[in-house]
Amino acid sequence: MNANLFALFESRFPAKREACCIETHDGLYYSWDDLDRATAKLANLLASLDLPEGSRVAVQVEKSPEALFLYLATLRAGYVYLPLNTAYQEAEIDYFIGNAEPAVVVCSSANFGWVSKLAFRHGTGHVFTLDDDRGGTLLARAAAQPDRFDTVQREPGDLAAILYTSGTTGRSKGAMLTHHNLSSNAETLHKAWGWRSDDVLLHMLPIFHVHGLFVASHGALLAGAKMIWAPKFDMDQVLRFLPRSTVMMGVPTYYVRMLQDQRFDEDTCRRMRLFVSGSAPLLLETFEAFRERTGHTILERYGMSETVMLVSNPYDAGEGERIGGTVGRPLPGVSVRVVDGDGKPCPAGEIGAVEVKGANVFKGYWRMPEKTREEFTADGWFKTGDMGRFGGAIVGMSGERKVPDDYLTIVGRSKDLIISGGYNVYPKEIESFLDEMPGVQESAVIGVPHPDFGEAVVAVVVGKPGAELNEQAMIGTLKHRIANFKVPKRIHLVSELPRNTMGKVQKNLLRERFSG
Repeated sequence: MNANLFALFESRFPAKREACCIETHDGLYYSWDDLDRATAKLANLLASLDLPEGSRVAVQVEKSPEALFLYLATLRAGYVYLPLNTAYQEAEIDYFIGNAEPAVVVCSSANFGWVSKLAFRHGTGHVFTLDDDRGGTLLARAAAQPDRFDTVQREPGDLAAILYTSGTTGRSKGAMLTHHNLSSNAETLHKAWGWRSDDVLLHMLPIFHVHGLFVASHGALLAGAKMIWAPKFDMDQVLRFLPRSTVMMGVPTYYVRMLQDQRFDEDTCRRMRLFVSGSAPLLLETFEAFRERTGHTILERYGMSETVMLVSNPYDAGEGERIGGTVGRPLPGVSVRVVDGDGKPCPAGEIGAVEVKGANVFKGYWRMPEKTREEFTADGWFKTGDMGRFGGAIVGMSGERKVPDDYLTIVGRSKDLIISGGYNVYPKEIESFLDEMPGVQESAVIGVPHPDFGEAVVAVVVGKPGAELNEQAMIGTLKHRIANFKVPKRIHLVSELPRNTMGKVQKNLLRERFSG
């Protein structure tokens, strides 16, 4: 049996290949036959390049059906897909290409000049362009290829994708996900969330991370269900397409913005069966307000780049209720434990470190064997870096309620991770760029509560004696160096940073001071 993830999707394509697979926001229709033929052409193009076994295909392009087809074609041809956030700038792309050494890089035409220079300098053999209007050299080259392709045989442990996920110290780490990691999780979610062939997924998420590329897209592909494809979250498009949809996945920011629009009501959701929220904590206030406005209870779940999905509130009411402020129970086939500093299980209600096991847990970090060993316990559990508890209590607008002992609540990160608008922001990376600026002595980056983004990135900077620093000028410089979602919303200039007796910056004091 072929363990290639694409082979699994292929086995679930509808019998009527002329049925619509993707409908775009601007009126284009792609059938399942279109998907089959397009991925075949792209897979044939990749195969024609005579790439080494296990070659990486790095992709930084805007969202489009063709971008999804490129991902599927990479799987189909037996190579390893490496999605890159479209907001990443030159310094970041330079690191990723240098570290992953992709054989193929695909970028937008607008970025070809600087991306191709970086790629060729690092030894990449092929650079193509792909734009969201179906333009670019990739599709032009693929057009002449045959539209039939035998999906390459892959073993369960073969790599399917590498997702870069930064750490709070050092450079980004490439999480290696196998065909079995992804297929097992897709099958689990297919059952857990009741996917059906007549579902219609409203897809507004980006496709360079787990939520949009794997959780959402895999769900629809495995069910043989239609997707309505929008380039990004847009409230007018929500109001237009949601009445024809049955499933929507989003980050908490989406649901906040939906509630802010008075046009959004119960009638807008008349066909919906499931709203899913993830990638950042959903405020209990948003959870309760959404249920009151629409009659729908958002399903919150928990996962990460290294594991895809781990835990979920129940879909079926017969299996329990969805409890706001929690992420629910471990998914079938996933083991989760909460441990204290000595590695001993915490009793219900007590906060500890969240560790996990399962077929979905990644193979390790790309070319970082020591880091991989550090992140796993001696008995094989992956240390997520999250802090959480089973059971306990949640305090909401209606008062305090007890949480069942098998429900997990995530209470924070152990490594100062900031989650802003669903994107992970790691303070150490931004601090390294700030500290390089002329006149900067040191910096500390923190996350502060924000009503729309969940958390906002804020920097606290100490200048060198006599230096004249300008907040807006520093922010402007950062915007040209790093992704916009990482750029601090504010930079506060101070004379010194608070430290404990060991010399460590006390970020908790900075959060208290600048959270107002």
